[in-house]
Amino acid sequence: MKNRYSEKMNVSVSEIGFGGWQLGSAGDFWKSMNEQDGIDLVKEAVNQGVTFFDTAPGYSSGNSELILGKALLGIRDKVHINTKIGHGPNGEYEFTIEGVKNSIERSLKKLQTNYIDSAILHNPEMSVLRGETELFDVLKDYKDQGIIKGYGVSIDSISELEMVLENLDVDVIEIMFNMIHQEPRYLFDKVKEKGILLVVKIPFDSGWLTGRFDRNTKFSGIRSRWNENTKDIRDEIVTTIKEKLETEDLVKDALGYILSYDAVTTIIPGTRTKAHLKASVEASEFKFSNNKKEQMEELYESYIKDKDTPW
Repeated sequence: MKNRYSEKMNVSVSEIGFGGWQLGSAGDFWKSMNEQDGIDLVKEAVNQGVTFFDTAPGYSSGNSELILGKALLGIRDKVHINTKIGHGPNGEYEFTIEGVKNSIERSLKKLQTNYIDSAILHNPEMSVLRGETELFDVLKDYKDQGIIKGYGVSIDSISELEMVLENLDVDVIEIMFNMIHQEPRYLFDKVKEKGILLVVKIPFDSGWLTGRFDRNTKFSGIRSRWNENTKDIRDEIVTTIKEKLETEDLVKDALGYILSYDAVTTIIPGTRTKAHLKASVEASEFKFSNNKKEQMEELYESYIKDKDTPW
């Protein structure tokens, strides 16, 4: 596993991280994961060289943090834990001073640790991104005490990224970026200049860029938000990407494309089986060619960019 360095946090982490959303939960396309299976999966990730773990209080109603805490006991100093703030285990609104404090104290307890490597606000309101609240003052206090080592935000769009870069002094930014949603790369140079630890979420566009879905796939749960028109557009885009890259299995290419940008520090693909973990980790040794990168950028500018591709 290759590591990447963040100047702002003075830390190196694995370029393939571990997305903890699915730990201890059931979903549209997977069976429920019990606690021991989750612990084993996290330990296997460590064995494979993964050192960056992403979670949140609301993932699996708090089970994700609990499983990580148990799995990482004894090796806490060898890994980087990134957790979020803003939405509690039962959906509580916590974008308040008291909410931030409650969230950090709760996460410390569930993760069985006396510090959090990075704590980030989970899709906060625009007023927060404009620096119009005191939430970052609270986070700075925790950082000064050594209870957290860095703080930042998890966001989705280039407009939010621009706002963060203009208004906030953060250590970490987590953002959606993949072959279908490429706009954030327009500001990657600025992210790199600031030395920010950049975490890429949703690298497979919620599963479409694994090549597993098509317009005939029946979705339930959160993925049922896609209507027939959205599915048709995604199917066309993914089919075109497969043709350009001459492959049916897009996993390595989807991750390799993201890693081709040196502003990116780590990627957090959702991880629910050892087979999926292995496929993601192998992407660290995969070289996505400059020619392929140029093809994907050109495809985005000429074709994908103007398509309606709601997340």
